Amino acid sequence: MPSLLKYIVKNDAMKSDPKEIYGWRVYLLACSACFGAMSFGWDSGVIGGVINLDSFIAAYGLGSKDDVATANLQGNIVSVLQAGCFVGSLAAYPLTDAFGRKPCLMAAALFTLAGVAMQAAASGHLEPMYIGRFISGLGVGGSSVINPIYVTENAPRAIRGLLTGLYQMFIVTGGMIAFWGNYAVSIHLSGPRQYIVPLAIQGLPALLLFSLMALCNESPRYLARKDRWEDAKAVLTRIRNLSPDHPYLQDEFQEIADQLDYERRLIGDATFWSLQKEMWTVPTNRKRALLSIILMICQQMTGTNAINVYAPQIFKNLGITGTSNSLLSTGVYGIVKVMSCAIFLLFMADSLGRRRSLLFSSVGQAFCMFYIGLYVRISPPVDGQPVPGAGYFALVCIFIFAAFFQFGWGPACWILVSEIPAARLRPMNVALGAATQWLFNFVVARAVPNMLATVGEHGYGTYLIFGSFCVCMFFFVWFFIPETKGISLEHMDELFGAREEEKLEVTESGKHDMSKVEIEEHSHRTDNKSV
Repeated sequence: MPSLLKYIVKNDAMKSDPKEIYGWRVYLLACSACFGAMSFGWDSGVIGGVINLDSFIAAYGLGSKDDVATANLQGNIVSVLQAGCFVGSLAAYPLTDAFGRKPCLMAAALFTLAGVAMQAAASGHLEPMYIGRFISGLGVGGSSVINPIYVTENAPRAIRGLLTGLYQMFIVTGGMIAFWGNYAVSIHLSGPRQYIVPLAIQGLPALLLFSLMALCNESPRYLARKDRWEDAKAVLTRIRNLSPDHPYLQDEFQEIADQLDYERRLIGDATFWSLQKEMWTVPTNRKRALLSIILMICQQMTGTNAINVYAPQIFKNLGITGTSNSLLSTGVYGIVKVMSCAIFLLFMADSLGRRRSLLFSSVGQAFCMFYIGLYVRISPPVDGQPVPGAGYFALVCIFIFAAFFQFGWGPACWILVSEIPAARLRPMNVALGAATQWLFNFVVARAVPNMLATVGEHGYGTYLIFGSFCVCMFFFVWFFIPETKGISLEHMDELFGAREEEKLEVTESGKHDMSKVEIEEHSHRTDNKSV
């Protein structure tokens, strides 16, 4: 694996860091945590297909597929999960700091499983369906905050983008499996089983998350923050696959200690309000928090989750007839997303970089959305008539759009939000970004059915609106987003221009002054500890 990575990942850290740190443990823990992301992708794929099945429509009384009342009810069923995700992401921040990354991920999995069970057992009743989706959302939203933090704090710097970006890879993989599952049940099952089976099996990622996280370690940076230095050193030694006295390990451990010491002297014994003060009164911290919020707003305003959830309906609007055919097209859409995300993570995240990937994908997504919108406006598909050549290209643009999103705005946002803040503010920053993402995910999921029904014939204005957002995002990235590839977490302050005067001003205004961590003492205690 290390020799292969040197051909794929092109940054300075990959050239200088020891190859032993790229062992199997770091990939196992990253993949284990990312099953939380798969839960969201799986749910989005399942619910988007299920609400278009005739059996589900009959059981839940949705009525005609084309009227506004049905669009409202579909939007409610879909978006209540995002409402739960918003609450779960906000709750995850204090919980993961208090109890740790690992136990909170396991608790999130249990919430998701409980919600899935309620959805599968709803049997045509909207109330348990709503409650079940909200409870699932609590688990999915919580894991969306903890997952990037956990992976970022364990990953070697050279492949941090690759491993953190697995979050997006697992989302699209879950969606792809769900898309093809919907297609299979539309052909092979009938009656209530047609929607109960896909609703039930979406609990599989949460079950895997709980089981695999039980075998993984806690984050070494979290352990250090709790002054469990012996445990932190032991975990870092184990996941880096190096001896305790290896220079690389000593340097990384010292960087963790120095950064933690600086942050403790900066604010002291942190409370929620003191961390808020640090985040919003220190200019470089405030800049990073605002960038995280805007990045997550932009991610949703690309329109990607509109297509993810309502893909079957969108394919019908573009001329694909029959529920099974639209679900088949959605399955192919899922494959395109997985393949393009894999290409990004392997060849672009830590080589091309975050900034250029975002610029590149903004241009491609804008072109696709504008073409689809103009096609639907100028030459919309006609029922009973074959799809023209321009229509087939519009269908291809849906797939191209998916690829461009995975080349940048999908995985890159999660990577940036989890790596740019100071370690002390990382849980709060990721929670803020995730909550923003879920809030605007909710807005999009709730609004898109109505937009497709009301914003122009066949909803052509929907695509033009999202295309315009993509153009604006290009300029936002051009002027405000720096490159972070290959930079250690402890050096992000320097990248964002934290000045010594700025640090000193906040240090002197803090009420507490923590003594420096005696790292040498702790190192001597752990040098002989078996791992």
